[in-house]
Amino acid sequence: MASPLKVEFQFDFGSPNAYLAEFVIPAIERRTGVTFDYVPVLLGGIYKATGNMSPNDSLRGIKNKPEYQALETQRFLRRHNITKFQQNPFFPVNTLMLMRGAVAAQFEGLFEPYFRAAYHHMWAEPKKMDDLEVFREAFKSSGIDIDRLIARAQQDDVKKRLIELTNHAVARGAFGSPTFFVGEEMFFGKDQLRDVEEAIVEQKSRLAKVG
Repeated sequence: MASPLKVEFQFDFGSPNAYLAEFVIPAIERRTGVTFDYVPVLLGGIYKATGNMSPNDSLRGIKNKPEYQALETQRFLRRHNITKFQQNPFFPVNTLMLMRGAVAAQFEGLFEPYFRAAYHHMWAEPKKMDDLEVFREAFKSSGIDIDRLIARAQQDDVKKRLIELTNHAVARGAFGSPTFFVGEEMFFGKDQLRDVEEAIVEQKSRLAKVG
């Protein structure tokens, strides 16, 4: 029997495009019957390993391109009826604490509420989430036992796991976020989600034939 298709969403809370992409994933899951694996990675680590930089830096001083990208974002928001999005005034935010927290939340079985709260406080009601007190208060207001997760995030297995996931992403070809893998096929960016869905359908069909 063929093994089920593995589909991954590699994200860092600091990427607004990963936040926007995630709005589209549930509909793709419903249409295709797959469940995406949510894989936390450290975008700063990926940039360092690949020599890449954030659009915030790479677009600085370029005429017309930042305006066009803003237009594309507005189109994406309209197409997918996304209303809960604001630019974070503290961007770029150092996400090390947030991403270690995501791994800790996975280990502790608290990932879903942590994930929702983190994205809410980064891009729906944006805050300076690399400030420890702001971070704590934000998660507490969302009903998360954040002190437990902060303590867990200091453990070596959590730190090691985030490094491993980040290094593995780079080894497979990642250079930013959001990155998607359908089996071993990689797609980058929120605008590739149509291709991601197409690849899921194709690969599921292929696996069904072999199975």
